[in-house]
Amino acid sequence: MPDFLQFSNELNIKFNNQNLLIEALTHRSYLNEHRDYVGSHNERLEFLGDAVLELVVTDFLFKKFPAKSEGELTSYRAALVNTVSLAESAKALGVNDYMLLSKGESKDTGRARDVILADAFEAIIGAIYLDSGYEKAEAFIAKNVYIKIDEIISKGAHQDAKSRFQELSQEKKSITPRYETLSEVGPDHARTFTVGVFIGEKEIARGEGQSKQEAEQLAAEAGLKKMNW
Repeated sequence: MPDFLQFSNELNIKFNNQNLLIEALTHRSYLNEHRDYVGSHNERLEFLGDAVLELVVTDFLFKKFPAKSEGELTSYRAALVNTVSLAESAKALGVNDYMLLSKGESKDTGRARDVILADAFEAIIGAIYLDSGYEKAEAFIAKNVYIKIDEIISKGAHQDAKSRFQELSQEKKSITPRYETLSEVGPDHARTFTVGVFIGEKEIARGEGQSKQEAEQLAAEAGLKKMNW
């Protein structure tokens, strides 16, 4: 069992109820493998933390950028709180070392692990909010999320991958990219789509996801890397 008190010390947060932190770090799969475990999984805390995070980040952006439009603020917020960003924050805090996971889930890598870590990060926010209130949760978010905003804006990371790929394709190639579904496999409830992004007749990259929209975004991300954009 991980040393959760050590982790709270690393976070520099004193929990009045340490069980809230343990719950935040407990994935549903762990309970499925450990029927005698008396704790709860983190999905309720994640639900709460997600709402707190959105409110706190929205308030921060609204005050920091008084001249920005709703659309721009929405893009900034999405870049700050998306799965990849939150997973990066979780990794930086060492959340990986303290998660309670099933043996199968503990082997996950890539996007699957990012989702687990992002959910845990939101659950930690929920735990802090319940344990110590709004101000403590806001301070945690400020320390781990706000700090990214300047880099996000300077790199244009607030633009979704499809929008950025289209903008750069039109700028550099004078061509609007197109997306083509290359395959659909699996049952209706668990279908996987593979989508290719093309500039003219040339396929630049592919993406695979649980929806066409996700596959297109991942294809665009891969295309940006392939073209060194």
